[in-house]
Amino acid sequence: MDGFFASETSRRRKDERDSTVWVFRAVGVLLLGAMVVVLWITNVWLTERFTQSTRQRAEVRLTLYANAIVSEVQRNSTVPLLLSRDPVMITALNSSDYAATSQRLISLKDEIGAASLLLLDDGGRVVAATDRTRLGASYRAQPFHVEALRSSGTVFTVTPQDNATYGFTFARRIETEGRRAGVIVVEVDLAKLEARWRGAQDAVMVTDSGGTVILASEPRWRTRTVQEALATQPPPSAIERAIQATGDWARPGPETYLGGEAVMQIDSVIPFRGWRLTSFATYASVRERVNAVIALEIMAFAILSAVGFYLLSRRAWSRSVFFQRESAALRELNRRLQREIAEREEAQRNLAVAEQTLAQSQKLAALGEMSAAVSHELNQPLAAMKTYLAGAKLLLQRGRSEESLSSFARIDDLIDRMGTITRQLKSYARKGDDQFKPVDLREALTGALDMMEPQLKTRRIEITRSVPREPVLVLGDRIRLEQVIVNLLRNALDATQGVTVPKIDLFLSSGETVTLAVRDNGYGLQDLDKLFEPFYTTKRPGDGVGLGLAISSGIVSDHGGRLTARNAEDGGAVFEVRLPVWAQGRSAAE
Repeated sequence: MDGFFASETSRRRKDERDSTVWVFRAVGVLLLGAMVVVLWITNVWLTERFTQSTRQRAEVRLTLYANAIVSEVQRNSTVPLLLSRDPVMITALNSSDYAATSQRLISLKDEIGAASLLLLDDGGRVVAATDRTRLGASYRAQPFHVEALRSSGTVFTVTPQDNATYGFTFARRIETEGRRAGVIVVEVDLAKLEARWRGAQDAVMVTDSGGTVILASEPRWRTRTVQEALATQPPPSAIERAIQATGDWARPGPETYLGGEAVMQIDSVIPFRGWRLTSFATYASVRERVNAVIALEIMAFAILSAVGFYLLSRRAWSRSVFFQRESAALRELNRRLQREIAEREEAQRNLAVAEQTLAQSQKLAALGEMSAAVSHELNQPLAAMKTYLAGAKLLLQRGRSEESLSSFARIDDLIDRMGTITRQLKSYARKGDDQFKPVDLREALTGALDMMEPQLKTRRIEITRSVPREPVLVLGDRIRLEQVIVNLLRNALDATQGVTVPKIDLFLSSGETVTLAVRDNGYGLQDLDKLFEPFYTTKRPGDGVGLGLAISSGIVSDHGGRLTARNAEDGGAVFEVRLPVWAQGRSAAE
C-alpha cells in the first residue's frame, strides 16, 4: 500500500514537472510570437516612415541645388545685354583699339562673378579677354559665336570640352550704326556647384533636354546618358542581392543600384531649358534608424523574458548572462548611433553655414549695384562743398571772416544733405511713402538752384524762372525731389556746352497735376528710347556713368509721377516732371 502511494506521489510530481515544462514552453512561444509580430510591424512601419523622411530631406536638398543653379545662371544672363551697350566696348570695336578693353573686362569680372569674359570681333577672333592667354584665339565656328550673330537677343549655349566637361556661355551680338560689330561672351562657372555636391552624402547629376549628363558629382558620368552613367557601376550579382534582401527583408524593391548599393532615385525639374536634376540617396540611414528602434524593442523583450523566467524558475539564471551580453552589444550599438547622430548634426551646421555664405554673396552683389548710385548722388554735393571751401578760404585770407560764415553754413547744409542721401540709399530696397510730407515745389526748386550756384556762376548761364506766387504743394520727400531737379539742371549744363549764349528756362505750373519743365538751348536729344536706362550716357568715359536720369525717373515714379523728355521745336531739350497735387493742400488753398 505504501508502495502504491509512493508511486502515485511520484506520478503526481512527474505530472507537475511536465505541466511546468508546458507552462515554460507556452510562455516562451507566446513571448516569441508577440516579439515577432511587434518587430515585423515596427520594421514595416518605421521603414516606410524613415524612408519617406529621407526622401523628403533629399527633395529639399534637391530644391536647394536647383535654386543654386537657376540663381547662378540668372545672375549672368543679363550681363551680355549690359556689356553690349557699354560705350567702351562699342568704341573699341569701331576704332579697333583694344588697349584698355581687356583691363575693363578684368575689372568687371569680380563684380559680376562670371568665370571669364570675352570680346570677339565680327570674324570670331578674341580681341579682349579676362584671360590674356586667349587673346587672338578664333572662335568663329563655335556655337555661341554663330548663334549670337544669328540672334538679336542673348543666347545660351552648352559646349562640350576636351576633358569630358562642358562650357556654359551667354553671348550677345554687339551692333553699332546698324551693323554687326562683334560678340560679347560671358562664361558661367557651374563647376563650383559640382565641387559642393562632391562633399554631400548624395550623388547628384544634371541632364539637359536630350538626357545627357552635363553636371555631376561623379566626373565619369558627364557626357553620358543616365542609363550609361549607372551602367559604369553594375548592380550586384544574384547572390549579393539575396544577401542584401536577407538583411533588409521588410524594405520594398530598390529603385536602382549605384556602386552595387540600392539607392533612391529622386528627379526634379530645373526651370531652365528643360534641364533635370537627379539625386541618388542611400538607404543606409533608414536601415540604421530602424535597426536602432528594433534593437531597443529586442532589448525590452529580452529583459521581460529574463524577469519572467527568473520568477518562474531559478534555472533561468543561465540565460540571464546571455541577455546581459546582448545588452552590452546593444549599448555599444547605441553609442555608435549617438556618434553618427553627432556627425549628422555637424553636417547640418555646415550646410547652414553654406546657406549663410550664399545669402551673403547675394547681398554683396546688390551692394555692388548700389555703389555706382552712391558715387553719382554724392558727386554734386562734394563739388559744391569744394567750391564753398575755396571761397571761404579766400575770404579768410582777406580778413572777411563774417562773410565766410555763410559759406561754412552752406557746407554744413551740404553735409546734412549727404547724410540724408546715404540713409536713403541704404534703404534703397524699401519702397514706401511712410516719410512723405507736404512739400512746396517752389522751395525745392530754390534749394536745387542754391546747390548748383557754383557751377551756374562758373558757366554764366542765363536762368529764367516762371513760378506761381501761391504755394505748389505735393506729397513727397523734399531731398529726393531736389535730387531730381539737380540732375536735370546738371544735364542742362552739360547739354549747353559749346553754345555761345547758354540758357536754361524753368517753368512751374499747377493744375490737375503739378508740372515742372526744364528747357535748355543745347543740341537736343538723340536716342529717346534709351535715355532712362541705367548706364546709358553720351558723355566721354570718366565724365559720367549714365545713372542720373535712371535714378531721377525712379524717384519720380516713387512719388506717383512721371518723368518725360522731348526735343523742343526751336532746338534744345525739354524735361518735364509731372506729379499729383496734394489733395489736402489744394482744398485748403481753395
